[in-house]
Amino acid sequence: MIVLFFLSSGLFLGWSLGANDAANIFGTAVGTRMIRFKTAAIVASIFVILGAVIQGAGANETLGELGSVSTLAAAFTVALSAAFTVYWMTRLSLPVSTSQAIVGAIIGWNLYTSNPTDLSTLSKIITTWISGPILGGLFAIPLYILVRYLAKKTKTHILILDAYTKYGLLLVGAFGAYSLGANNIANVMGVFTSSVNLPEIDLWVIQISSTRQLFFIGGVAIAVGIFTYSKHVMQTVGNTLMPLTPEAAFVVVLSQSLVLFVFSSQGLSDALVSVGLPAIPLVPVSSSQVVIGAIIGIGIYKGGKQIKFNILGSISLGWIATPLVAGMIAFFMLFFVNNVFQQDVGGDRQLTEVSERFENGFELDESHTIFPDKLADTTESETPGLSANQGNLNPIDENNRSIHIYYLLILTLFIATIAALIIWIRKLKKRLTLVTFQNEAKENNYQLKIERLAKSLDNKMHLQEDLSRELKFRQGEMITMAMSILRKNEFLNELKEEVVKIKSNVKEQETRLGLNKLSLMITQDLSLDRDREKFQMNINEQHSNFIHKLSEAFPSMTDNEKRLASMLRLNLSSKEIASILNISTKSVEMNRYRLRKKLKVEPKISLSDFIRDF
Repeated sequence: MIVLFFLSSGLFLGWSLGANDAANIFGTAVGTRMIRFKTAAIVASIFVILGAVIQGAGANETLGELGSVSTLAAAFTVALSAAFTVYWMTRLSLPVSTSQAIVGAIIGWNLYTSNPTDLSTLSKIITTWISGPILGGLFAIPLYILVRYLAKKTKTHILILDAYTKYGLLLVGAFGAYSLGANNIANVMGVFTSSVNLPEIDLWVIQISSTRQLFFIGGVAIAVGIFTYSKHVMQTVGNTLMPLTPEAAFVVVLSQSLVLFVFSSQGLSDALVSVGLPAIPLVPVSSSQVVIGAIIGIGIYKGGKQIKFNILGSISLGWIATPLVAGMIAFFMLFFVNNVFQQDVGGDRQLTEVSERFENGFELDESHTIFPDKLADTTESETPGLSANQGNLNPIDENNRSIHIYYLLILTLFIATIAALIIWIRKLKKRLTLVTFQNEAKENNYQLKIERLAKSLDNKMHLQEDLSRELKFRQGEMITMAMSILRKNEFLNELKEEVVKIKSNVKEQETRLGLNKLSLMITQDLSLDRDREKFQMNINEQHSNFIHKLSEAFPSMTDNEKRLASMLRLNLSSKEIASILNISTKSVEMNRYRLRKKLKVEPKISLSDFIRDF
């Protein structure tokens, strides 16, 4: 039971990791409702446990080289410091990394216990923190180009493409969860592997070691975090750093999964060594950092205009502050665990009670029981021992007083440091809040402008549609008017012909005069047709822009040629134009020939088509 209590800090850290980092894997898919949260949580939980158990040992060895936390109380304190740092900085809206928090906490343990920090291992870890986001960006750019090329090349229907994207996000999410468990389980349970020794489980086929059992427990804690708290985070994951399309989100998750897999694969590292290449450092890396690197890579490929560099600056500040804060918290928490709760934290730090016993001539046996250093006769040695020690009381008291002053100074320094850090972070948070407020105000203004422009464009489109309908209606009216004039003129011409026939068969002079008068009236009506004049006025009104363009392009055009061009624009035939204008079809053909030459239209091109497209 006491072991489970000490493991609680690691379980809390694992819960935090699952609650937050699962959003890097399935956040976009769940947020856009392409994948249900239940499906995402089940897949992520299964594969994160598999990754932790199967492939989690590689990154754990590197943390062991940085600092092998030797006691259970120290491991509890280090994990709790990292978890508290993650929780606190998340509450302050600053981005955090569990990898950086646990590394900072281990260095804090090294400093408190005077355990030397392996600088080569530390430099390897820091280099990986820098190279991880860079590698994420380098993976993201070619993958993004490839995905876009395939999407354009295949020309898949949008519904089928949506289904492919859904299953693709599910597949890379499973791979990402496996890589997350393999790479980040060392952050959760790595500090306990040296101090907790569970009995090995023999399942005939396989034997489950103590380390793998711890990794399984940590994987379950991550899975619990995914199920209990990550839904809200997934649903609110949006376009904080840069807007992402579904295909870009697919590339970001795949890039992050590849980077995490690379930095946790012992087999890949050994393969590179076998061909003479440098080994890959098996180091826990931050999935958030790699995701941001992948997003920036895509943003740089797109030109960099969509990247919000002010948010990127606050993220970078969080990366720097996380290990420093975790180290300081671990140092001072170890001090209290060691001196207030009297727990052994390893290294050169011994319990105060034990130190005093040594100074008074006692020692510890193997069972941690305190015995006298030298036993003598009770009656003969007790009194001399006391009298001998009386002379040493003052030095011991003086030594204790110095220790108390030392502790008081450390406590004062701790409180002052925490106070200064809180003030600094509050100022930083206010500044970030102000910047966020200003950015939101700008975004709101931009959004209002976009909405106004969209509304204006919508109104213009509606107006354009209304004008288009009006134009079609007017053109219909003109065509109807033209047909009416055409039928009326045809009727009058037929009537005139009938009058001439009747006149040729009538011999009475008075009747012939009447028929002549009627024929003359018909001829005058054909020559002075008011409907034709009205029709010409409508043509000039409706085609004013067209006529103006013709006049600018061909200044030598006559009014009759412009009128002919307007009628050809209505797709009227030569015969119909001749009937409307009350001229012969031959005259219309001759006028069309002259108009073609003036407009320089090639013989193989239809004159009517040329005029309609002009």
